[in-house]
Amino acid sequence: MWNLNYLKLIDQGRLLSQGLCSNYITRLRQCEGSQTRGLFLLSRNKSFVTQIQSASKPPWRVLFFGSDDFALESLKRLHVSRDDSKAGVIDSLEVVTLSRDAPVRKYAEQHRLPLHHWPDVDLSAQFDVGVVVSFGCLIKENIINKMPYGVLNVHPSLLPRWRGPAPIFHTILHGDSVTGVTIMQIRPKRFDIGPILQQELYEVPKNCTADELGATLAVEGSRMLMDTLKHLPERVANRKEQPKEGASFAPKISSRMAWIIWEEHSCDYIDRLFRAIGSRIPLKTMWMGNPIKLLDFVGKCNVSFAAAPYLSSVPGSVHYQKESNTLLVHCKDGWVGFKAVNFKKRLSAADFFNGYLHRSVLKKSPSTNTCLFQSYKETHLPGGHDNNMLLRKNSSL
Repeated sequence: MWNLNYLKLIDQGRLLSQGLCSNYITRLRQCEGSQTRGLFLLSRNKSFVTQIQSASKPPWRVLFFGSDDFALESLKRLHVSRDDSKAGVIDSLEVVTLSRDAPVRKYAEQHRLPLHHWPDVDLSAQFDVGVVVSFGCLIKENIINKMPYGVLNVHPSLLPRWRGPAPIFHTILHGDSVTGVTIMQIRPKRFDIGPILQQELYEVPKNCTADELGATLAVEGSRMLMDTLKHLPERVANRKEQPKEGASFAPKISSRMAWIIWEEHSCDYIDRLFRAIGSRIPLKTMWMGNPIKLLDFVGKCNVSFAAAPYLSSVPGSVHYQKESNTLLVHCKDGWVGFKAVNFKKRLSAADFFNGYLHRSVLKKSPSTNTCLFQSYKETHLPGGHDNNMLLRKNSSL
């Protein structure tokens, strides 16, 4: 099937609107041998020749799919380019999004961009290329085929590493020193397997969080997207399939990931876990049989047993350090610190100490585990998964 994008009236440079009356069409032939393939329609009086063809250079008519703040950065740059006639990259821009609270939807409504609510996409208009950024839904094959240049994806990793919905979180969690952005063409039925059009490396800053890395890669990705669109035919012609080696999957982050196993998780792993998910899901443990959230993580803490011989080396042991107002917890290979917890309500380290760790309180409790955080070990989850095993997969990192 041909992609009929616009009708160009060659006679005197005029444009012929779509929907030519069939009475005027006497012959239809496919034209080859030029830079772009097209269809020529000859009228009975032969006063003009009309060519129906795919655009071979910008400006492009773009259909954008996105939802969150990462996607919003690309949408903003596309919007600015559309309004910049001198740039000559974007001709028209329409938006497909999900929930009404999505940042992309709010931006589109605020700036009066034509808006489609997924999955109800009106394809009656003609588009040259689609762009999908952090959308979370597979694009249907009929939509992909509607675009002469397919649908481009801005993916914040060096594909094929970290295919899937949460590449930035897993980049931080696994301690990757290098990441990047990939511009690729999507394929139907599976995420993140299409050919690569452009890819750039980015060195991960030391101790950065997933939010910080995401903000940086969103800007880098939007810049690379515009560069790809400026040279789209060339990039498509020179696209490369992803290598089969080095593929890994980045599943969605889950609240189950936030449980700490003190006997197995190292200081470095807990630090990476906090930087990966802490802004969205608080780290958690068990205290006296009840869940407790660990807040305001301060990292690894150097504790000298010579200076404090009363400290226990049992994983999960809790100690209040008065001079720094910090709760210290012993994990697999050292101590980590937290400035606050949430146990029924938010408590500072000092408040938690006074309420639960002070000697006067401990005397009233016969439990030998009063000063211990317990690792959460739920062994049966829906779908037959072992939560403890899910956590242990990362414990050696």
